[in-house]
Amino acid sequence: MRYERLVIDAGDDKTFALEFHPRLTVVTGVGRLEREGLMSELVGALSSNRAGGALEVTDDSGRHLAIFRPQGKRHMVVDIDAGTDLSASYRNERGDIDLLAAEGLDQMSAKRRMRVTSQDLTTRTQSAELIARLADCDQNTLWTTAARVQSTEAELNRMAEAAGTAPEDVEIVESIERHHAEFERAQASHERVRRLTFLAAAACTIGAFLIAWFVSPILAFGALVPATLITAYSFLMWRRLEKAREAEQVALEKAGASSYLGFHLQRVNTLLSSDQIRRQLMSAADAHRDATFAWQDMAGDVPVAWALEHREDIGSAAKVRGRADRATPSPATDLATVLGQELVVRLSEARRLGASGESFPLVLDDPFVDFQSAVKPALLELLGEASNRQQILLLTEDPDVAAWARLESLTGALSVVEPTGAKSESRTIDATDAATNPSRLVI
Repeated sequence: MRYERLVIDAGDDKTFALEFHPRLTVVTGVGRLEREGLMSELVGALSSNRAGGALEVTDDSGRHLAIFRPQGKRHMVVDIDAGTDLSASYRNERGDIDLLAAEGLDQMSAKRRMRVTSQDLTTRTQSAELIARLADCDQNTLWTTAARVQSTEAELNRMAEAAGTAPEDVEIVESIERHHAEFERAQASHERVRRLTFLAAAACTIGAFLIAWFVSPILAFGALVPATLITAYSFLMWRRLEKAREAEQVALEKAGASSYLGFHLQRVNTLLSSDQIRRQLMSAADAHRDATFAWQDMAGDVPVAWALEHREDIGSAAKVRGRADRATPSPATDLATVLGQELVVRLSEARRLGASGESFPLVLDDPFVDFQSAVKPALLELLGEASNRQQILLLTEDPDVAAWARLESLTGALSVVEPTGAKSESRTIDATDAATNPSRLVI
């Protein structure tokens, strides 16, 4: 969703109108109270408890919508291009027009998730950690490996479907075969040890009897020690055999079989009757496993699907990292990297904010004001790039940001909104007056 125009009824026949750039709108010279008021209006215009004014938006499907909220009259949502009334689609259980509720949001949660402050940027999230981890990888190798995981998985699924089975069946077959081989090795070892221990224990027992008869009963106990140790070793080998048998049985139960022979009769002979098909499936499973291991070596436990879903964000974070690597090492470049990665995450979350996947603009509430000037250029450049993918609204009283915005507006990449009557060298207006009389802010 992108904002196009917000109109607020300020009373006394005065209205406040704000036009939005489709990519990036920078509202400068606004203090904390003005920013808070604008944020409430931007979110409140979508919810059900606002009266007065109107909002024009374009949703992700390309519909040009107008939300009308006249005082004392019925509120409406209209598709401007089609000329149709869509109000019924956006009425909540109380009958109020609420575009946020239609996306599973309320005003409080939307305001929290659509706004980013300087404090938010310094709070590390799990998504930011994952994106930072993947951004540190060689990007060509990372995405080549991800593509390899996808292609081997697709090939495995295709072959399994052709064979009338599923990839899980291949894994089950391999698991059963592996456990059965371990069981057979344990069984063979146990048989050898059992025969040897029987002979050794018998010899030790006979020796102990002879020593006790002809020499001394006390010395006979020494001959029984080897017999005891041999018997204990035989017991350990038996336990190993039982564990292997239990592991094989668990694998068989997963396949719905009660015995190894029954498994081959019921499953292998029906699903994998052709040795050639079976070998091909095993080969495809091995290729997919190798690709998965290669991915895990690079990305750890990050799922490939999650990484591909956030590929643009990871690429943006990698660019931030690349700029920092090319710059002279300093605390400022390190901080810019960390903040940039966190900003990428917040931008990504706004693009997926709605329950239906509907995106929302991200409102930046003077996020860079507390940072040194050296940190800001890389972050502002990142904003310019990100605005190609989603709409961003930047509210600020930071002179560094205002100067950057005025220069960039000459290219048409963004628009700048400044309070009327403010001199170029001083962008601060009275906070109380602006909060109570928003008509002072015009384009």
